Amino acid sequence: MSNISKNWFVLFTKPRNELKVTERLRSIGIEGYAPCKMEVRQWSDRKKKVLVPLLPSMVLVSLQDKQVDQVFEVPGVVRYLFEHGKRAKVSNEEVLAMKSYLENTYPAQKELEVGDTVKVPLLEQEATLLSIKGKKCLAQLQKLGAIVSFQLQ
Repeated sequence: MSNISKNWFVLFTKPRNELKVTERLRSIGIEGYAPCKMEVRQWSDRKKKVLVPLLPSMVLVSLQDKQVDQVFEVPGVVRYLFEHGKRAKVSNEEVLAMKSYLENTYPAQKELEVGDTVKVPLLEQEATLLSIKGKKCLAQLQKLGAIVSFQLQ
């Protein structure tokens, strides 16, 4: 199965089980992805950085037809998401775009300079670089005029 045409399916999990289910799926040979971001949470006595899932109670899985029922062996899995009577599919491109967005990175093939035109990750829009400080870049979208930031890999 080629990497480009790979489809992902959406699994519902028990609340706050996304990361555990992803790890358990990997342990039985099923590729799982639970997109997360780091947030600072405030309690009355302290602040703490916590990993927060972007898709609450959901995990994306890439599997073969013979593994469809195998996911239910994993504690915390509830059911598949269905759309029009079939398991809902997510394209590999959408998963890669999500990963790129969360990493907020741009693969630099060459040295970039202020004034260069680049394609902004996730948006796939042309932009003109306004500033580069270390790995952090600011660019202005050519069509919309909005200013966006991203990091170089």
